[in-house]
Amino acid sequence: MKSFLRSHHFYALTAMAVGLVLWHLGHADSAMGAMLIGATLPTKAGAVTLFDIAQGLDPDGKVARTINLLSQTNEMLNDMTWMEGNLPTGHKSTILTGLPVPIWRKLYQGVPPSKATRANVTDSIGMLEARSEVDVDAYKLNGNSAAWRLAESGPFLEAMNQNMAETVLYGDASVNAERFTGFAPRYSSLSAGNGGNIIDAGGSGSNNTSVWLVIWSENTVTGIYPKGSPAGLDHQDLGEYDAFDELNNRYRALGDLWKWKAGVTVRDWRYVVRIANINVSDLLAQTGTQAPTAATALMKLMIQAQTLIPNMGMGRAAFYANRTVKGALSKAALDKSNSAVAIVPATNQFGAVAPGYVQKDTQFFGTPIRTVDRILNTEARIV
Repeated sequence: MKSFLRSHHFYALTAMAVGLVLWHLGHADSAMGAMLIGATLPTKAGAVTLFDIAQGLDPDGKVARTINLLSQTNEMLNDMTWMEGNLPTGHKSTILTGLPVPIWRKLYQGVPPSKATRANVTDSIGMLEARSEVDVDAYKLNGNSAAWRLAESGPFLEAMNQNMAETVLYGDASVNAERFTGFAPRYSSLSAGNGGNIIDAGGSGSNNTSVWLVIWSENTVTGIYPKGSPAGLDHQDLGEYDAFDELNNRYRALGDLWKWKAGVTVRDWRYVVRIANINVSDLLAQTGTQAPTAATALMKLMIQAQTLIPNMGMGRAAFYANRTVKGALSKAALDKSNSAVAIVPATNQFGAVAPGYVQKDTQFFGTPIRTVDRILNTEARIV
C-alpha cells in the first residue's frame, strides 16, 4: 500500500509539473518555457516535446495559424510528368544511338546491309522519407489533438517538397547512392556528348546560377516511380505503438510516415537545355557578361535555348529560374522599353515577377518561366 501511495504521489506531482510547464509556456517567454521543458521532460532528438506543442497553440488554446517563413516556391514539381518505371528500382530505357546508312546505288551495284544502333540506360529511383513521433500523453494534453496533428503535417510536406526539388536539380547517385541523379550532373561539361545543350553565359568564379529549359513528356524527360507502386507522396498514419527513449525504455507514441519514391529519366537529352555560368553579380548590375549589348546576355541565350529544342511541341515546355533571375529579367525589360508610357507594362513583359500559379502571364516568347527557389546562386563555373 505504501508503495502504491508513493507511486500515486509521484504521478500526481508529475501531472502538476506538466500543468505548471504548460502554464509557464502560455504566460512566460520562450526561453523560460524551453528551460522548464529541458529540466522536466528530457527527450530524444527528433521527438515532439510539450514545448513544440505549446508553440503551436494560440493563447486561447486553439491550434495556431503558423506562418511558414521557410516555405519556398518550386514550381518545377507542378510541371513534371510522371511515368511508372519498368523496374522495381528504376526505369530502363532504350536509346537510339546510330542510324542505318543508306547509299546512292549505281546499276549492277549491291547495297551493303546496315542497321540502327541502340544503347540501354537505367535510371535509378530514390526513397525520400520523413517520420514524426509524439508521446501519446503529450498529444492528448492540448485538447485539439486532431487539429494539431493535421497542422504538424504542413512542415513535413514543405520539407519533402524542397528536398525533392533540390534532388531533381542537383542529385548525384554517384556521390550519394541512396538518391537519384538529377539534371546538373547530367549537364555538367561543355565537352560532353550533350554539351551542345549547355549554353555558356560567360560567368566565372562560384557566384553563378543556371536557367533550365525542359520539355516534359514520357518520350523526352519525365519523373518516374517504381513499378507496381503508387505515384506521388504517400502518407501513412502509423497509429499508436511502442517507441523507445534514449535508454531503450518503452513508451506509447503516435507516429506518421511520409514516403516519396521517385526519380528522373532523360530519355532524349536534346529536350533539356541548361543556360549555365550566369554571373549573378553581372546579372543584377546588367554589366559585364550580362550587359544588354553582350552576346551572353541572358535574354539572348534564352532565345538560343529555344532554338536547340528539336520540337517545342513534344511536351510541356517551361523555363526554370530562381526569383533573383526573374527579377533581373523584368529590370532588363524595363530598360528595353524606354518609350513605354507606364512602368507596369514594361516591367511585366515576361509576366509578373512574383511566383504564382496563374502561369499564362509569365512567359518568354510563349514559353512559361517558372520559379524554382532551389536553383542556387553559388554554382561553380562549368567548363
